[in-house]
Amino acid sequence: MLKAANRLGIVFFPAYDWSLGPTHPEREERLLYTHDQLVEEGVFDIEGISEHKPEIASRDDVERVHFCFPEVESVCTRSHLAAAGGAITAARLVMEGAADKSFALVRPPGHHAMKSVHGTRGFCTINTEAVMVEWIRETYGHKRVAIVDTDCHHGDGTQDIYWHDPDTLFISLHQDGRTLYPGSGFPSECGGPSARGRTINIPLPPQTSDEGFLHVIDSLVLPLLDDFKPDLIVNSAGQDNHFTDPITNMNFSARGYALMNEKLSPDIAVLEGGYAIQGALPYVNLGIVLAMAGLDYSHVVEPDFDPERWRQSRQVGRYIEALCEELPKLYFNPPKEGRETLVGNWHVRMKEIFYDTDGIHESQREMLYDCAKCRGTLKIETRSGRVPLSLGVEIPLGACPVCRAEGYRAFEEAQLKGGFRYVQLINRADKDYQRVGF
Repeated sequence: MLKAANRLGIVFFPAYDWSLGPTHPEREERLLYTHDQLVEEGVFDIEGISEHKPEIASRDDVERVHFCFPEVESVCTRSHLAAAGGAITAARLVMEGAADKSFALVRPPGHHAMKSVHGTRGFCTINTEAVMVEWIRETYGHKRVAIVDTDCHHGDGTQDIYWHDPDTLFISLHQDGRTLYPGSGFPSECGGPSARGRTINIPLPPQTSDEGFLHVIDSLVLPLLDDFKPDLIVNSAGQDNHFTDPITNMNFSARGYALMNEKLSPDIAVLEGGYAIQGALPYVNLGIVLAMAGLDYSHVVEPDFDPERWRQSRQVGRYIEALCEELPKLYFNPPKEGRETLVGNWHVRMKEIFYDTDGIHESQREMLYDCAKCRGTLKIETRSGRVPLSLGVEIPLGACPVCRAEGYRAFEEAQLKGGFRYVQLINRADKDYQRVGF
């Protein structure tokens, strides 16, 4: 019997009861062919590869990460909680030693979901990876984590959640935002005042192929990971860079995805995008599974793959090489100034966020306490057409006494003075989570 070099746990949740429409890219049958392919190839007969059902993420799991307005139940379905719970199950397998690596093949996706949530944007409602990472930290202690997002779309939600976190390195490889949703993910977006250089965006030109992606991994991503030295590596494994994907413009192959995964060697992978339901997903997922298990994936080839047809141009290659030479500066010598304005003791930035899926426009005033002893308490004043002015306050892990006091002062004053429809407190330092509505 074939035996995996790495024990691999696969958590499968296809959400057959949830979709954004019968002809929408994010629909019920998106993972149907993937599971059929894994079964037909005998993947689950390989010693060391096991399949697991997802648990259901709790309200506490979500509120450990998100300010959900008006509440978690108003924005999440049970499918969202099962997808996030599937990622938690994948993490549990690794953290408890039941598997060496794990792959959460789940939907709905999550990497466009930001800190504050009023609805669904970019097909995402809650951030699956962030819910999982913060569950790990709450359960097993503070971990230094690297999240490498290989979805074709910029992981703007994950970036937003970890913008102020110096213990999370977020790296996003994606199609240039000038040519694709969400129109962000540029090198200048490199982290907040307490975490400059902890966000690295790598915008790649359309028609980037295996050669370009793997050059980025070898010359840029792996050296940064080596310097950061994370306790865990998480791969947001979006698969819409594939040459057959209907809503993107890249030339990546299934074998290229497998080789990229082998090089990254993530502890946990979580599925994100990928909408070529028959032409890409069964082959890409098979390649990733074999790579994570430490097995040969050289036979994984799409029926219509032509390496000459999908080869990137020299111009694209030169652009990527130049990009990889410049971007390390943002990690090793990040700029001191960012997009925030210091007002008293608070770093302030204004944000306008559009929820394209639900047609919601959100306005935010984000404030981070300027602290030399910890990363600082965070306040977000937010409103949308769906939710009146509300406030979220987060006291971070490792908060100093001053930031603890600032967080509780903001939470209590908001209730006494009024003006807010909802007020939510996330106190990670003391595991205190509260919500008040008026």
